[in-house]
Amino acid sequence: MKPYSLVIHGGAGTILKSDMTPELENAYINGLEESLNDGYKLLEKGGTAVDVVRAAITALENNVLFNAGRGSVFTKKGVQEMDAAIMSGSDLAAGAVTGVRNVMNPIELAYEVMMNSNHVFLSGKGANDFAIKQGLKLMPDDYFFSKFRYDQWKEIRDSDNYYLDHTHQDITELMKDKKFGTVGAVACDVHGNIAAATSTGGMTNKKYGRIGDSPVIGAGTYANNLTCAISCTGHGEPFIRAVAAHDVSSLMEYKGLSLQDAMQEVVHHKLINLKGEGGMIGVDANGNTAMVFNSAGMYRAMQKSNGEKVIGIYKDNI
Repeated sequence: MKPYSLVIHGGAGTILKSDMTPELENAYINGLEESLNDGYKLLEKGGTAVDVVRAAITALENNVLFNAGRGSVFTKKGVQEMDAAIMSGSDLAAGAVTGVRNVMNPIELAYEVMMNSNHVFLSGKGANDFAIKQGLKLMPDDYFFSKFRYDQWKEIRDSDNYYLDHTHQDITELMKDKKFGTVGAVACDVHGNIAAATSTGGMTNKKYGRIGDSPVIGAGTYANNLTCAISCTGHGEPFIRAVAAHDVSSLMEYKGLSLQDAMQEVVHHKLINLKGEGGMIGVDANGNTAMVFNSAGMYRAMQKSNGEKVIGIYKDNI
């Protein structure tokens, strides 16, 4: 049995302890721990990396605190449009969806695309039609409604502004605030296979059918047993331009960098040169893990078969 590990994230950005109440901080920690536990239980039982990241992401999609699935933000039209992607490192199989509505767990739809569609990337109505064909659970609009997301959208729905995630400050402070609400998971299983998955509700008040990096294979999500599995969170446009997730893999494959060093290079140099803020999580096929970000904080958690476990929010682990 090889070393195994799981890493998750719930978004990055301007996440400061001074903006948190103890109750809210505990709620985030509990949400991260629940996701970590759901995935890690499968790992311990010999589950595949693909199934582990699906389980971890599903828990985060079901938690209204995180901008994915049930907690997704409102678009310019006042609805939720969700993106997700999943990739298997053993065979480079991948599935992704963008602009889907009313799908309870977009990560499950991405998985169905990977396994049963003969395609990699589906969008909008076509993706929803495929979800219905595959018998995935759909939920009414009310399921995706949360008052704090709605209030956030209401403040700017008549403007051309957008927010990158929720905040807990007043509207003046909010305009200065940057949070990138994406959830992700990467895992290495007992067989040394790795996988990555990412899910998001995108930007509040987004328009024109905007798509970020999360569902783009190689930008926000990537997995290859020869190198690494990566899930990103940040302002999507720079991550797309940097092909950030795949760039980590390339640095490992062609330059021989370690997982940690490759992620550091992309997050703290390449992305910063593009004015890209955020972070990423990663594993390799030896069970090594890394959580790297250039923002004030990143909701994150990690557990390894050697007993190591971390749950953190701010620059310094809590």
